[in-house]
Amino acid sequence: MIITTGDHSAAEPVQRAMALSKKSGARFVPRNRTSLTKLAKRYGDDDILVILEGGARLHRTGSEPLTFHPSMAFVRAKRLLRGEPDTMLEAAGVRPGDKIIDCTAGLGADSSVFSLGTGPSGHVISLEDSLSLWALLTEGLTYYESGVAEYNAALRRIETRHVHHLQALRGMPDKSADIVYFDPMFRDPIMESAAISPLRTFANNEGLSQETVQEACRVARRSVVLKEKKGSEEFARLGFQEVGRAHTKIVYGVISLDD
Repeated sequence: MIITTGDHSAAEPVQRAMALSKKSGARFVPRNRTSLTKLAKRYGDDDILVILEGGARLHRTGSEPLTFHPSMAFVRAKRLLRGEPDTMLEAAGVRPGDKIIDCTAGLGADSSVFSLGTGPSGHVISLEDSLSLWALLTEGLTYYESGVAEYNAALRRIETRHVHHLQALRGMPDKSADIVYFDPMFRDPIMESAAISPLRTFANNEGLSQETVQEACRVARRSVVLKEKKGSEEFARLGFQEVGRAHTKIVYGVISLDD
């Protein structure tokens, strides 16, 4: 992955780009009004993260660019802030102060809702296996401005880690989190989902393994939660009890671990 800036960047995006380069180990390349296509060819890398004022955009040669944005998560967040319920939080049984491991963070949409649900005393750890996505997520959570102070604060509280979820879970102590959550790329995609299509290009598309679920059950104190399409065979294969509303395409599977 290459990290650069826009064509006419001020000092602040350049400083952010250089800092993220050091943190991620990816190469920082000054833009110098060079096209992204030329940069990709010059450095032999198709993934380019462009740091912009107040945001970032991820490019891959031949693919649609991906910009950090909370999308529908922001709608859910505003409902929460009005005191309305959220299906995911209810399925997972989230409580203020919870520690939650989001094993497949993507762009952090569900992590942001979890962060609101757990509140300032909670701790959400977002794991992302793709270096490019992790870098975009980390930059977005740190600098994105939604216009809602409570939501911005929830974004800033999220801890991101660039690691495969199974490796991360193996290294965690027994009962060290309240909830472990998975939102893998669906085995049977909802093709009309315009928000997911660009993300699928960059994400790890592998399914969950039995070992992963076993490790999650070891690490979680209360529940392990899986997000999938309604009627997905993944729930039965991995031992989850499907819960959700009859009229929705997306439901949650839960393994309850309370004694």
